[in-house]
Amino acid sequence: MTAIVCGSFAYDNILNYDGKFSDHLIESELNNINISFLCANMRKEFGGCAGNIIYNLSIIDGDALALGTMGSDATPYLEWMRVNNINVDHIKIVDDSYTAQAYITTDKSANQITTFHPGAMQYSHEVLIPNDGSISLGLISPDGRDGMINHTKQLIEMGVPCIFDPGQGMPMFNKDELDFFAKNSSWIIMNNYEFKMFHEVTGFTTSDLVKDNKVLIITNGDKGSNIFNKTEMLEIPTPKVDDPKDPTGCGDAYRAGLVYGIMKGMTLSKIGNLSSALGALKVKNFGTQNHSITKDIKNLL
Repeated sequence: MTAIVCGSFAYDNILNYDGKFSDHLIESELNNINISFLCANMRKEFGGCAGNIIYNLSIIDGDALALGTMGSDATPYLEWMRVNNINVDHIKIVDDSYTAQAYITTDKSANQITTFHPGAMQYSHEVLIPNDGSISLGLISPDGRDGMINHTKQLIEMGVPCIFDPGQGMPMFNKDELDFFAKNSSWIIMNNYEFKMFHEVTGFTTSDLVKDNKVLIITNGDKGSNIFNKTEMLEIPTPKVDDPKDPTGCGDAYRAGLVYGIMKGMTLSKIGNLSSALGALKVKNFGTQNHSITKDIKNLL
């Protein structure tokens, strides 16, 4: 059986600022900002949530497909995916749009400011999840608004368990819509900041989310992650990274570990350790799809 990863594919334009954003922000003028950051280097990388997750699954031999949309500029990305033995059969090309574009600036404290153009991602609802009995798990990651809703409904109709990963797409949804995602998901994953946003909108606590035998994962970067279910809360440490290069995409690497672990029937503790190790591995490399599997990761599979 196969997992389906629904979400965005994007070109990431990654810039590094050799300073702190906070040193150039005036608290009393936050409603009147006119600021620029001089970045000495810039890289263009393959990215997007689904793209990053499926790449990480490919390097650990996870049985998964990716589903989403790209634009008229998709050729280099598709070639990259094929080189990495990633199935592209469920990626729709929207000829009159660009592939989604992210401009990500990271300061020396690993704070990030991202500007995002959705492009072809806005048409993700036009791609259907294959309903041939081959899909046993679905991941709903940030994508076009209608795509996230429609793909969740398709998984419900197919009787396929779902992982809900709202990420930076959370502001697109109101309380009732977030409630719909949460109630119809078996696993929910957010970072610490996203969970605070989710709580403010819905009022749901960790106890509310796990009372119906769901699993909730809250990640917190190098401080580790917490995995909650109805009976326990696990504290998962993040492996120490002596020379971190780039935090962009570490959350997507973590999610690949979650998908793999669920598909393999791993315990929650093993899932957490694998996911954290993949996130730490990513941080050691620039870009979101430039790392390779290591012996330490292989030992966790």
